[in-house]
Amino acid sequence: MNPSLTEIFTDFASLFFPNHCLACNGALVKGEEIVCTSCISEMPQTDYHLYRENALKARLAIRIPIVHAVAFFKFAKSSRVQHLLHALKYKNHPEIGVMLGKVYGTRLRDTELSSKFDLILPVPLHESRKRKRGYNQSSKFAEGLSEKLDIPYSDSLLTRARNTQTQTRKTRFNRWQNVSDVFLIKDVNGIKGKRILLVDDIITTGSTIEACGQTLINNGCFSLSIACLAEA
Repeated sequence: MNPSLTEIFTDFASLFFPNHCLACNGALVKGEEIVCTSCISEMPQTDYHLYRENALKARLAIRIPIVHAVAFFKFAKSSRVQHLLHALKYKNHPEIGVMLGKVYGTRLRDTELSSKFDLILPVPLHESRKRKRGYNQSSKFAEGLSEKLDIPYSDSLLTRARNTQTQTRKTRFNRWQNVSDVFLIKDVNGIKGKRILLVDDIITTGSTIEACGQTLINNGCFSLSIACLAEA
């Protein structure tokens, strides 16, 4: 390949695989992609996957029957975790979700959780919002988890029946009202009797994941567990 073609290819590739860390904006070194090693190791991690009983499970299990609940990172405003999630959701970087799913999936693979699920399902976006964004960020996280855990995932079994208002600045009760009746199952046989891992990008009050999870339970899944990229 001549120098000019190499330069063109490099410039094109950088559109999809930027040479700076999307969490801290620092330069990536050889062998690093998307997020630098320093950020992965220094961003606050929950280690919930090491403990069956943990803070996330304790607060979600009050309202919905779940077996496991895990979160990769602890969320804080103006943190590298927030910068990364913002880039994933709003800056057209779906590769962040896949990469973090692979990293977290590798960690889950080394625990008892590796054999606890039959199917991974992402919390769905409404079709209009998915078209506008181009992808569902939770599906990208599910995709990465699926690859490393060798567990199938589907982004078509669950649907969002109506486009809800943004949850930002809503009270917990208003968040629940906003999502309490919006999720539907396209194919009940696809989830019936399955041990399901339901995944989302971030859990704040838990209203969305609870409403979605309750729909799965009401339609016959064998058990429900939860995973998210970050817990607020």
